[in-house]
Amino acid sequence: MQRHEGGENAATAIHLRLRLLAGVLLAAHFVVVGWLTLRPLDVPWAAAANLSPLEGIAADLALGPLEAARQIGEGLALLAPLGVLVPLISGRLAPSALSAWSSLARTAAAGALVSVCIEMLQTAVPGQVVDVDSVLLNTVGVVLAHIAVVPALRARLRRSHPVYQGDTPKISRVGLGPWTDVLSAVQREY
Repeated sequence: MQRHEGGENAATAIHLRLRLLAGVLLAAHFVVVGWLTLRPLDVPWAAAANLSPLEGIAADLALGPLEAARQIGEGLALLAPLGVLVPLISGRLAPSALSAWSSLARTAAAGALVSVCIEMLQTAVPGQVVDVDSVLLNTVGVVLAHIAVVPALRARLRRSHPVYQGDTPKISRVGLGPWTDVLSAVQREY
């Protein structure tokens, strides 16, 4: 079987660089998210923790459309880059249909886990309040970013850098096994 070494090595090098870049961007994103969410705030009072799902979103909607869009948009956008960076770090550019769904599930689970970790760490930070709606919005933001960007990015990378798999192997014709006559005679008896 022949392999096209030049194309395969170039594609592998590009994939490795892309994965390294995604890792660096993910680390930088975590630094920014940590600074935004885990720094102490000087506030005269702190609201109670919101442990009822969708209650905070309903309160945001009651503030008016512009303020609600800003609050909900911030929740969606905070961890949205994870929806793109986590699949890029895994390096799988040609998934099957089942693998694409598992990639989405893994990415959503990673986003939810990071969001829950942030909320748990916020319990020890003065001025920061735990909000279950933040976990919901962050996870939805990760899923939306994944759905919007990753399939198109994977298709573009596959088109621009196809990986040569080699020639299709030729298999000679194989005759029937020696027991086929016995098995067919047994089946006729029943």
